[in-house]
Amino acid sequence: MTAVLLLPLILPFLAPPLARRTLDRLAPATALWVLTASVLALAGACVAALGALVLTGLLKVPALAALGELVHPLRTPSDHLVLPAAAAATGVLTLSTWTLARSALRQTRAFRTARAQADHRPAAGDLCVVDSPHPDAYALPGRPHRIVVTTAMLRSLGPAEREALFAHERAHNQAGHHYFLAAAELAAHCHPALRTARATIRLAAERAADETAATTLGDRRLIATAIARAALAGQASPSTRPDIAPAATTGPVPQRVAALLAPPRRPRAARRAAFLLVVCAGLSVTAGTAGVVDVHYEVEIAQGENGP
Repeated sequence: MTAVLLLPLILPFLAPPLARRTLDRLAPATALWVLTASVLALAGACVAALGALVLTGLLKVPALAALGELVHPLRTPSDHLVLPAAAAATGVLTLSTWTLARSALRQTRAFRTARAQADHRPAAGDLCVVDSPHPDAYALPGRPHRIVVTTAMLRSLGPAEREALFAHERAHNQAGHHYFLAAAELAAHCHPALRTARATIRLAAERAADETAATTLGDRRLIATAIARAALAGQASPSTRPDIAPAATTGPVPQRVAALLAPPRRPRAARRAAFLLVVCAGLSVTAGTAGVVDVHYEVEIAQGENGP
């Protein structure tokens, strides 16, 4: 075990504040790409580091060392450090795998239910209206893409606001935001600090769709009014939509409305928070890779393939 393997486990704790500042300082669509790529890199490095710790601990067990064809003891720090670290890493990976599997099963069921419901309703283009007393609307991925809206939501909005809502949901489908949400969900199960970053990625997807819809319709105030009224209508209603199906009513709506009504600003491509987030992700990947390579080298030495 090398100390460098601890770095990918520590750096993700810097991600939540840096992610929030990145979204504040970059255009939403650009921020969405930067955040998602960085969070995935942090999650991958974390899993690699945990895996290397688990392997190191397993190879300290004589029976498993023999199975791994180790002819020399694996060189590591004190067993008082290695074995507890390996045990903790095993527990974390097991728990992460369990929660990820549960989440994937739940989301798969929710997606299949929503897809079956949409496919059995008549559609006008990409619009599917579901008869329900609960106001709801969301972008449903799949082939073909659908915009699912309930009759209660339609009754809650005026004609212009409906068009604004549909433009928002179409922006989600056209940009493939469900892929970003799925990536954020995956990363959130790899490290607890990335759960907060997941919420920021969801907000970035909503802000990106807000901006696209505002550009399409040419009326930022109308988009702000539509999402505010839709959120108010649906706040007390249960929703069974899958988490990867983005919806105009999710996220901190007041913050989104304020961003739409604020004077437009020219986002700068290079900002300190975004740079630091990318640096953290790159450093984490580098440290994780170096740690895994070092463990592999030590295993080869223990197998007698390389000289000490």
